[in-house]
Amino acid sequence: MPAPLPCPDPSMRVLIANRGEIARRIIRSTDAWGVESVAVWADPDEHAGHVAEATHAERIGPAALDDSYLSVDAILAAAARSKATHVHPGYGFLSERTDFAEAVVAAGLVWVGPSPDSVRSMGSKIEARSVAQTAGVPVIPGFDESQDDAALAAAAEEIGFPVLVKASAGGGGKGIRIAWDAEAFPSALAEARAESLRAFGDDAVLVERYITRPRHIEVQIVADRDGTVVDLGTRECSVQRRYQKVLEEAPAPNLPPHTEQAMRSAAVSLAAGIGYDSLGTVEFVVDAATDEFFFLEMNTRIQVEHTVTEVVTGHDLVHLQLAAACGERLDLAPTAFDDAIVASPIKHAFEARINAEDPWNDHLPQTGSGVVSRMPGADHRWDAVADEGWSVEIGTSYDSMIGKLIIGGTDRFDALTQLTTALAEIDIRGLTTNVDLHQWLVRQPDVRAGRVTTRFLDEAILPARSPFSNGTDTRSGVVTPWNERLGWRLTPHRSELAFDSPTRDDRWHSAAREGQADGELHAPFPGLVTGVEVAAGDTVVAGQTLLTIEAMKMLHPILATGDGTVAEVHVELGEQLEGGAVLVTFVEPPNEPPAQDPSSTGDDQ
Repeated sequence: MPAPLPCPDPSMRVLIANRGEIARRIIRSTDAWGVESVAVWADPDEHAGHVAEATHAERIGPAALDDSYLSVDAILAAAARSKATHVHPGYGFLSERTDFAEAVVAAGLVWVGPSPDSVRSMGSKIEARSVAQTAGVPVIPGFDESQDDAALAAAAEEIGFPVLVKASAGGGGKGIRIAWDAEAFPSALAEARAESLRAFGDDAVLVERYITRPRHIEVQIVADRDGTVVDLGTRECSVQRRYQKVLEEAPAPNLPPHTEQAMRSAAVSLAAGIGYDSLGTVEFVVDAATDEFFFLEMNTRIQVEHTVTEVVTGHDLVHLQLAAACGERLDLAPTAFDDAIVASPIKHAFEARINAEDPWNDHLPQTGSGVVSRMPGADHRWDAVADEGWSVEIGTSYDSMIGKLIIGGTDRFDALTQLTTALAEIDIRGLTTNVDLHQWLVRQPDVRAGRVTTRFLDEAILPARSPFSNGTDTRSGVVTPWNERLGWRLTPHRSELAFDSPTRDDRWHSAAREGQADGELHAPFPGLVTGVEVAAGDTVVAGQTLLTIEAMKMLHPILATGDGTVAEVHVELGEQLEGGAVLVTFVEPPNEPPAQDPSSTGDDQ
């Protein structure tokens, strides 16, 4: 790791306008730099790790995001009380809100991030597309010239289906829907608008051509206020579900050298063109069929997956971000990434996001209390809300991430091998997590070969239940077919082991039916009712959206499992639900789809 930069001011005190593992990560860098930190907390986080570890802590309100972590007034009031000198927004929440950056500066505080003008120019996907086009960076064919529904629908027809409808102000996978044909476009548009409005306070969208075999590749940018702009290489972030990243790595594998160099040069040119002066990410879509790349967006903040770049370059990116905000000149040559990776024994790194969710039941979010009983050895990095031996509480107010397991290796195969071993050592008691999904992922041939697209998890046929949690567990160290045969893939075929692999839709409908008795449809998880689409007496058909529930900052449509007539809607808009709550009752139970013939082999793989 490069030597720490000199602290410019011993009285520096950094308020971190975020929570959980994000705040803990930033505190680690402020501690290493010898400056004080201020944690902020809403009521559910009073005893959280980031609150205990910061030099100072300030309450900012109740659980509701709008009254706490998304309240500019509450954050600035906490900064005044704590005598903070700097504000670091973390990643997510207010980190890309221009009004927040401007309010921080207006309050006489130092904003740890890019200039508000940079945030503004990249904060709108519509404006960002225009900036990229001006800079000569390839963009996906799309339409952003009007917010009229009819104009957007006509543009979608002209572009050609499928199209992507996505929030202009968005990020983190929110406000994005695919419309496969003209009939599906109105609902995709409405859902994208609604989710965008709730997440960003802005319902503007754009329509783009949907690339059917896309890779999600990022370039890490580092810039200071003296005009130095360099890149620290690429990251592969294609393993996603619902546009949320699951597994990331650096550098991106299997990129033709000319594609990689062109992307990195385009990222630097774009950042320099807007006068960028902090640490951010330029994101690209790469067409796996042609290796063409297109500008996707620029995240002007540091991102969750910055850790893999840190591991392969040896740079503490949060430290560099703090130094840039203080006006320090960053002593980085244009070849900083290449020099670092040549000099370092670590050539490749992976990050596995560990979330409280049930991957074998359509990734439904989970809530409750648990304990991090065991983590891999000290050689591996664990950025999390809770360390080994700590309790962890996952509620419905915030996202479901528990932590990130980060592994570095001498090459990609070594890093992947270490990751496979480390995942088998994780033991989180009391909560359903996606650890077993990661164990399954790292054994898939496409993942091991580094040839996945963002469609991978949508197209993959997952086992009906975790192959790692029943019978002999791989955590025991006993060799089983699951940890011995890394290339196994489950398919719809029947086998001598009698595995049954329903589709993801089958699992969703099954989950709903398990909570349905005598014509009742129950909530599959706790959440907030954000949409009620039916009323008593309405006739519904299979697949129709009945309600929408917000949980873990995402909107989840609740679908009818069959045809029927609504007898009564038992919830109201804005109601906070417990898991299992009765949502809708029917005059008669919706017809269930016919059971699959167990003798069918479905030889279409």
